[in-house]
Amino acid sequence: MGKVKLAMHAAAGCGGCDVSVLDLHERILEVAGAAELLFWPMFCDGSVKDLEEYPDRHLDASLFNGAIRNSEDEHMARLLRQKSRVLVAFGSCAHLGGIPGLANLNSLEELLRVVYQDTPSTVNPKKSRPTELYWMPPGELRLPRMHGQVLALDEVVRVDQYLPGCPPAVEQLWALLRAIVQSELPPPGAVVGASNIALCDECERSKGEKRIKAFRDLASFVPDPEVCFLEQGVICCGPATRSGCGGRCGKANMPCRGCYGPPDDVEDQGAKLLSSIASVIDSDDPAEIGRIVEQVRDPAGTFYRYSLPSAFLSGACREEAS
Repeated sequence: MGKVKLAMHAAAGCGGCDVSVLDLHERILEVAGAAELLFWPMFCDGSVKDLEEYPDRHLDASLFNGAIRNSEDEHMARLLRQKSRVLVAFGSCAHLGGIPGLANLNSLEELLRVVYQDTPSTVNPKKSRPTELYWMPPGELRLPRMHGQVLALDEVVRVDQYLPGCPPAVEQLWALLRAIVQSELPPPGAVVGASNIALCDECERSKGEKRIKAFRDLASFVPDPEVCFLEQGVICCGPATRSGCGGRCGKANMPCRGCYGPPDDVEDQGAKLLSSIASVIDSDDPAEIGRIVEQVRDPAGTFYRYSLPSAFLSGACREEAS
């Protein structure tokens, strides 16, 4: 049996998923011994033209990280889908839309205005913006076209497997690569390297009756490392996030932020988290409840940090002008 043919590609994201592969350390030599990396722009030579010339389904598996933000991201998603037997949504951005997906709270025009005109450090008196086509010697330059909204990978192409995380835990990445090499991947549509129970169910912190009177900012105190974050008034996404990461954030005395996404029986991670937290607010007085809720400084970034593009409401709702 020959080497497995692999590809990796990064779309809209931070690049951390690519770097996480290097966290395999010496085990990456085993990957190199069993697999041939035919396309990985972040770390090795290779052109899109070479990829386009491969026969369809030539690649055994492609790991696609990053969300779909522009026309280039979409083209690469469709191209890798065409050339791959298995396409893996690798990391939170490909899985759910990720942190780049919070851009859906604003229109494309608003985003461009802030980036190229309104930031304090921007000097742009002509209010110039990048254009899709620009001519200069020796020819025409083309930039990708920005889409109106950020999309998760499976909103553009069919995805075979999902490996969640920001970035995925090294142990889970290793399990995925072994499954690819040994042709032991689970059925299509499965989330690989994570369980289907909430992180709270695996958390070793002590849990009592949660009654929240106020939300607390981590900048204002050091949480007790033995007690449930929610019981200390700190928002933790554990009730609406699948386990499988090994509880790395909790072990560092930081609350879960939800990067592994929801269990299969939760259709909207943010809505589930909102419901869980609302149920433990300790008050029957609407005014006091409102005061407590207002202490959440960034509701969208708190409850939908990684999953906004995959939510029921995948962006901001605006009233039409009358």
